[in-house]
Amino acid sequence: MPKTTRGGEPKKNELPGTLRRSSQGAQRTFAKAHDAAADQYGSEERAHRVAYAALKHSFEKVGDRWLRKPKKGPSDARAERGGLNNPIPSHEGVDANASKKHLLDIARRLDVPGRSKMDKTELVDAIKKQNRRARSR
Repeated sequence: MPKTTRGGEPKKNELPGTLRRSSQGAQRTFAKAHDAAADQYGSEERAHRVAYAALKHSFEKVGDRWLRKPKKGPSDARAERGGLNNPIPSHEGVDANASKKHLLDIARRLDVPGRSKMDKTELVDAIKKQNRRARSR
């Protein structure tokens, strides 16, 4: 999976599609965490999980790419707890800990219908759905 080049940049063809469309900072964060976890654990699956966890602390998924979050920190209850046997569902890169105002801004950017009448939980779910649609295009 993603190994960095001599200059420290990740090899683009080895990154997941949403990361190839994201900033170099997001790509670098994912690749470095992935490489370190692969060296430490020797498991591709675990390295992938670790890399996404690291990415979600500084970036959030908006449509088909990862954008820097205004404030670093875990994106949801699953990220806060961590661990291998974590039964808490993921919010798939949506920053569920963000303010409602921030979630409304993201929903507006993604043109989520009915966003103004949604509570925070509904906004997170609607953004997740829009992200999935954008990824599948």
